[in-house]
Amino acid sequence: MKSHLRSLAVAATATLLLSACGGGQDTGEGAAAGPVTIDYWLWDTAQQPQYQACADAFKKANPQYTVKITQYGWDDYWNTLTTSFVSGTAPDVFVSHLSRYPEFAAQSQLLPITDLVAKDKVDLSQYQDGLADLWVAKDGQRYGLPKDFDTVAVIYNTDKLKEAGIKPEEMTKLTWNPQDGGTYEDVIAKLTVDVNGKRGDEPGFDKKHVATYGLGLAGSGAGFGQTEWSLYTMSNGWQYADQNPWPTKFNYADPKFKDTIRWFTSLIDKGYMPTMEIASAGTGQIDAYGAGKYAMVTEGSWNTKTYWALKGAKSALAPTPIGPTGKRASLFNGLADNISAGTDNPDAAWAWTKFLASPACQEEIVAKEAVVFPAIKAAMPKAEQAFADAGIDVKPFTMHVQDGTTHLAPIAEHWADITAIMTETMDSIFSRKSDVNALDEANTKVNALLG
Repeated sequence: MKSHLRSLAVAATATLLLSACGGGQDTGEGAAAGPVTIDYWLWDTAQQPQYQACADAFKKANPQYTVKITQYGWDDYWNTLTTSFVSGTAPDVFVSHLSRYPEFAAQSQLLPITDLVAKDKVDLSQYQDGLADLWVAKDGQRYGLPKDFDTVAVIYNTDKLKEAGIKPEEMTKLTWNPQDGGTYEDVIAKLTVDVNGKRGDEPGFDKKHVATYGLGLAGSGAGFGQTEWSLYTMSNGWQYADQNPWPTKFNYADPKFKDTIRWFTSLIDKGYMPTMEIASAGTGQIDAYGAGKYAMVTEGSWNTKTYWALKGAKSALAPTPIGPTGKRASLFNGLADNISAGTDNPDAAWAWTKFLASPACQEEIVAKEAVVFPAIKAAMPKAEQAFADAGIDVKPFTMHVQDGTTHLAPIAEHWADITAIMTETMDSIFSRKSDVNALDEANTKVNALLG
């Protein structure tokens, strides 16, 4: 990889405009000839097989290109990627996240594809409404094409639900509020069981010796809380910031946010949800659920099939609870691929990036694997059928899109710094070392980053 200065990005874009693939977006045909290896990074092991299949299909259509896929875990992924930009060893193309790409774009580390999309007549209307716009940065340039989207739902252990005397239909109409938790907390309490067999709503329940927690916890959620608390905060009428994308002020000190987090962490105090010490002890949420330690969890659609593969638990889905607004809520997030500004192979990188977001990859391969929801609207029936064939009714996820209860993930500059501030604060709150008033100082620090 070469230097990542803006001048190189401009030069690379010019090269692309002269030599980029001119064929249909499904195949990437017409790209520059000659054997080229495209270095491609991703973080999700569950998605690696399907994208290897896409890479194989891409090579079949473009014999001169070979895609080398490298996978890192989530935390290692971003640290390694950041280091690679500095050392000049960044991949040609990599899976990106809405919370991360703005900073890369601001640092001229990404190749803009605005003109290439127009030149190759990529149909942006084929994607789920609103997804394509999220990959246009503050500078007005496009840096990605949507590949998938996700929402949040409740996953519960059907045997534990039956043992608690709760009917599946009850799970479809749960409500919550920050005062007493509503019927949602009632279910969480009933699903919680101590080592003596006492349930959380029974006299004599021992909250210090719990065998099964009614609700699992993956962590504090930092400043994002996608699967931890966003479904509650947003159904309580809270928004991350004054505007999205490119906020000028975050709202972490808002009373609605504080009230929601105060209620949510009270589940820890009551023994209905594990402490941060337990949640971060090394056994992840998925494995703890599979071992029977959690009766239910709130989870993203991308992990659904992983839960169904667990041998220790039979699962079903339920929608997120209805909040004080009278509606449910879920973040609406999606991934795309970015091209490194310093790629030595800009024509090949664009051909691969375009193919990844095309029907040839998303509809003909990804949709059939029942791992994620493809961003291409026409591919959703195949994806829903694939999930159904795997015994999974995904309506609790897709109903958010159909009912208009989705909220866009926050897109802001300085997200790495925001995450650092909010991780420290939220970890302290969830560890019960601080109360929610610690959010006042954190919010001030976050907003100072935005000028």
